[in-house]
Amino acid sequence: MSNKTMSTQTQIPLVDLRAQQLEVQQQVNESLAQIFENTAFIGGAAVTDFEQSYASFLGSGHCVGVGNGTDALELALRASGIGPGDEVILPANTFIATAEAVSLTGATVVLVDVDPEYLLIDPLAVAEAVTEKTKAIMPVHLYGQTAFIEELSPIARACGAVIIEDAAQAQGATRHGRNAGTLGDIAGTSFYPGKNLGAAGDAGAVLTSNEQLATRVRLLSAHGSRTKYVHEIVGRNSRMDAVQAVVLSAKLEHLARWNELRRQAAARYNELLAGVEGVILPQQAMGNHDVWHLYVVQVLDRDRVVAELNAAGIGAGIHYPHPVHLTQAFAHLGYKAGDFPVAERAAGRILSLPLYPHITEEQQRRVADVLISVL
Repeated sequence: MSNKTMSTQTQIPLVDLRAQQLEVQQQVNESLAQIFENTAFIGGAAVTDFEQSYASFLGSGHCVGVGNGTDALELALRASGIGPGDEVILPANTFIATAEAVSLTGATVVLVDVDPEYLLIDPLAVAEAVTEKTKAIMPVHLYGQTAFIEELSPIARACGAVIIEDAAQAQGATRHGRNAGTLGDIAGTSFYPGKNLGAAGDAGAVLTSNEQLATRVRLLSAHGSRTKYVHEIVGRNSRMDAVQAVVLSAKLEHLARWNELRRQAAARYNELLAGVEGVILPQQAMGNHDVWHLYVVQVLDRDRVVAELNAAGIGAGIHYPHPVHLTQAFAHLGYKAGDFPVAERAAGRILSLPLYPHITEEQQRRVADVLISVL
């Protein structure tokens, strides 16, 4: 059978949101009808209800809905007093938004390598990167894992830095029973549609149990204003809208079950690919209960493998092909190839296989068969 024929017969996307949408469609439609009836499009009861529900789901004192995940991280940084002259330590292996948020505050991005097994921020590297200018450490809970916050906390305390979690890929993930997004001082998360908890457009949230930080985030995200036309500080416009809030509230009711389906799918891939030569499978760290936002394997000759998977109708992806320091956007930091060997090696080998709550065993078997055939 030709690749063209396989492509037309067995398209398996990297992410498929349709089944999720069908589960919540009636509830969302009813809630949207109410929103359009009362015309409360920005903020209002729908947003407040979601904020309270998501804070309760995670065990966080406060949830502040904002425009997107990048804004969430920037607002968390600004609320923590981070700005020009400060240094923020984050992993080289992350989506560029983590570093962008730091740059937008005027602070300096300080990159460190990741550990070779889980590709999460390496606490030993963080300890070596601390200077008198270090004001924040930003672990990224990558791929649905949770970073080792308990190893970062003593480092942060010793240098007086805050821990700001990037929890965009770990909604519902836990470490030692505590939810990602509640382990540091403050966290930002994204509800981009493809996330485990995804909106119908852009949306994000800041999470913290510190009331002063939460109040500061609300002020910064609403033009520096608590009362209309009374502006205490220079802020910005980054508010969650009611349309996104009702979609998120409906999906939140299903999130725990959807995450469990992701775990089952990851376990199935582990079985299907066990012992396959040339494939390094992802591992779950002891103490973690991952939510498998992505199922990321490592292979040699990755670009060819991805191309052949795609040609066969398998929606494989790469997260991420370039470490932050090797992007043109952050060339000014002065890092060079070889500075972060673990992240760089992984960037040439990682590929993400299709995984979503409603993926079927038949689809996964097809993915595994094609992957094995093209190695």
